[in-house]
Amino acid sequence: MRSPSRRRPRCWRSRRNVAVAAAQKRADSETAERILAEYGLSAVPRHVAIIMDGNGRWARARGMPRLAGHHAGRENVRRITMACADAGVEVLTIYAFSTENWRRPADEVWGLMSLLAEAIDREAADLNRNNVRIHHSGSLDGISAALAKSVQRAVDLTASNTRMVLNVAFNYGGRAEIARAVRRMLAQGVDPEGITEERIGEFLDTAGLPDPDLVIRTAGEMRLSNFLLWQAAYAEYYATPVCWPEFGREELYRAFADFGRRTRRFGGLV
Repeated sequence: MRSPSRRRPRCWRSRRNVAVAAAQKRADSETAERILAEYGLSAVPRHVAIIMDGNGRWARARGMPRLAGHHAGRENVRRITMACADAGVEVLTIYAFSTENWRRPADEVWGLMSLLAEAIDREAADLNRNNVRIHHSGSLDGISAALAKSVQRAVDLTASNTRMVLNVAFNYGGRAEIARAVRRMLAQGVDPEGITEERIGEFLDTAGLPDPDLVIRTAGEMRLSNFLLWQAAYAEYYATPVCWPEFGREELYRAFADFGRRTRRFGGLV
């Protein structure tokens, strides 16, 4: 006769999970400290936002189709996400697809949508294993039901993760986001007398996330392109001529080093 299997008490499993999480947090902290020392960084931005530009130019310079550049750019998202997590960044926002990108040629838009669908399905599990939470900013209106479900599945799968937030700005525009926030306030009957900057922030797509400290744009462009218009009011800006597919860990930490040398005034005097 078989002896009954012994299950660990639920409280034991809970304590074990807490211990594992604490050990992982210590390991993450040690990794961040090592990177700060190795690269001579005095500070790491809490929230980094990146306008990923130059995929098409990178491909054209190599005699390749634009979509090949987007493929290469997608691969770089994974590398930069982990580079930010390793350095101790709390939030990384990537500008994946703007509301203005719908004006591009239909075949390129279709290709970008396909790439995003593949990336979500392929990367969500890996990000989950690395304790990265996926957040979506933007609208899911106008995209396929299958893609919208994929985005929501990724958000739900990673909802309890704590190492870093990857905020994917997809089908996103800063002005459209502010308009959505106004509609949400009206729908909830917010008293006009109670509308403050802080209250508006509660209705933005980024509610609950800190404002960006550093906005990075690749490929040498010097404009915001309707990106985080409300949130980036006091962000530091860093532009690099390097196209996104070639923007690696070294270039990222160079931006962090530049950020660490700046004095942030937030409209005041030093």
